[in-house]
Amino acid sequence: MAASTACFLHHHAPSTPTSRTPSQQRPVAANKPSQLVCRAQKQVDAADESAAVSRRLALTVLIGGGAALGIKVSPADAAYGEAANVFGKPKSNTDFLPVSKDGFKILVPAKWNPSKEVEYPGQVLRYEDNFDANSNVSVMVNPTDKKSIKDYGTPEAFLSQVDYLLGKQAYFGKTVSEGGFDPDAVATANVLETSTTNVGGKDYYTITVLTRTADGDEGGKHLVITATVSDGKLYICKAQAGDKRWFKGAKKFVESTASSFNVA
Repeated sequence: MAASTACFLHHHAPSTPTSRTPSQQRPVAANKPSQLVCRAQKQVDAADESAAVSRRLALTVLIGGGAALGIKVSPADAAYGEAANVFGKPKSNTDFLPVSKDGFKILVPAKWNPSKEVEYPGQVLRYEDNFDANSNVSVMVNPTDKKSIKDYGTPEAFLSQVDYLLGKQAYFGKTVSEGGFDPDAVATANVLETSTTNVGGKDYYTITVLTRTADGDEGGKHLVITATVSDGKLYICKAQAGDKRWFKGAKKFVESTASSFNVA
């Protein structure tokens, strides 16, 4: 690499005699002309530094380009709106716990624990939320002479035959209408939605109900009831949560639990 030379013109003023002793005096030209001083070393250093920076930049670009060419999209990369699965393993649903018992299967919220409380005839399973007993799921198995759930009539007709699932009004005295209740009534139930599905050759009824009581601390309860008939047995799954918790995330757990109920 060629090095350039930078030159600087220095002007010197004429020297004047001093009173130094002969031993202190240095021979100086009387009228020294302008002197051209060339300093090539510093310029060469700057050029070398610039060249080194250029080489490093070129090497960086080369490495970066090679790395870009080596990048390969992995199946573990997340799609838009999904969490990345960086280890490439299938994601498991840790929100629910699979439970199998007495000829049926169900997914129970992982944060719900088994409960020994028995509320209904034929109850074989009950789980409830640790922090709120109003959020729970129960499964009942009872004998029946029906061949299909449709033999009970419409979903509403079936619900009227198992209305004990909704709770009974215990007080029948005189009351004043308040909170939307009729006079002398302290509880009410409204069917919000019904559906009929067929899974594995079996018909299922699913009924969503909102129950309200005058002294309720949750503003009511959302119940999702799923029922089917198999081998002379009536299977009923009832999952529920309080109205306030329903709209704060409990809806997902209640509906998912009820829809997962499956009879072998």
